[in-house]
Amino acid sequence: MPKVYAVIMAGGAGTRFWPASRSSRPKQLLPLAGESEETLLAATVRRLAPLVTEDRVVVVTGEHLADATAKAVPGVPRSQILCEPAPRNTAPCIAWATATIARLDPDALVAVLPSDHFIADEEEFRRVLARALRSAESGRVTTVGIVPTRPETGYGYIELGEPIEGDTGAKRVARFVEKPDRATAEQFLAGKRHLWNAGMFFFRARDMAELVVRHLPELSSGVAKIDAAAGGANAAEVLKAVFPTLPSVSIDHGVMEKAEGLAVVPGEFGWNDVGSWQSAWELGAPDEAGNSLSAGAVAIDSKNNLVRTLGKGKKVVALVGVNDLVVVETEDALLVIPRERAQDVRLIVDALKAAGRTDVL
Repeated sequence: MPKVYAVIMAGGAGTRFWPASRSSRPKQLLPLAGESEETLLAATVRRLAPLVTEDRVVVVTGEHLADATAKAVPGVPRSQILCEPAPRNTAPCIAWATATIARLDPDALVAVLPSDHFIADEEEFRRVLARALRSAESGRVTTVGIVPTRPETGYGYIELGEPIEGDTGAKRVARFVEKPDRATAEQFLAGKRHLWNAGMFFFRARDMAELVVRHLPELSSGVAKIDAAAGGANAAEVLKAVFPTLPSVSIDHGVMEKAEGLAVVPGEFGWNDVGSWQSAWELGAPDEAGNSLSAGAVAIDSKNNLVRTLGKGKKVVALVGVNDLVVVETEDALLVIPRERAQDVRLIVDALKAAGRTDVL
């Protein structure tokens, strides 16, 4: 197999895990899975080995996150931490990173992965990725779809087509499906012909470049200008001038939904997109009452609560007679919210923005 490189998408606005996450510390830079102090980004890079070593990892993040990202993954060469001067969605992110890799190795295989997911079974995850990479080596742009475990309405889906010959377990992608309503999601779960779209893509660098030229020519032209200037005296100037002008479009809408002959490899490896404090509770280590507590927290006659104390002072958080809460304490903020409304944290962020409280965002 040709050399395999990984593109780790590590931008983010830091809204869903407020007050722990901030604009300068989005969720991939936080230890949100279980009791580990390992950040989600560091875990993403670590679990790729030995398929992809750190010297062949490219992390794409925002300019304001450059130092924090480098600190989180010290084994990744600083030259391979690409800093976007403006957020432009996943298609520009992937196209720029792919061009960078193609300059290093024109024959490279590329795995594109989000930086902020949790994987329970890392060995099975690597086995699935190896199958997806073998599929991509044959010239098929390939994705990994997650076998659904519930009728989820918050994810997009991939409809399965016919099996593809070979030992990869890949099937043709019949189509990508937008987030469904509850009834449709229940049909997808029962029919066993749909997978969750987890945003993982695998391809030969030259195949992705061709798809971007075909379906997003304006993006291809802009990335070519950035790539031509790379390493030169005016590289930073060209990047700052060109990147914000690139079309802001997702790789799904811009390329994948238009491309033909795509493949998908089903995966079952304990995937969780760590989408809210509810996910953090699910991934925690609950006691016999279902409470997932930071060290020193106390819960009496209380069930199924999440408590995270993140301030330097480590205040003692004590719960009595309350159930199903999320309590998150930092040095300058305190969140108390019902677990079932964990997604509504973004409403707090919106309210703070409206009030001009950028000091806590």
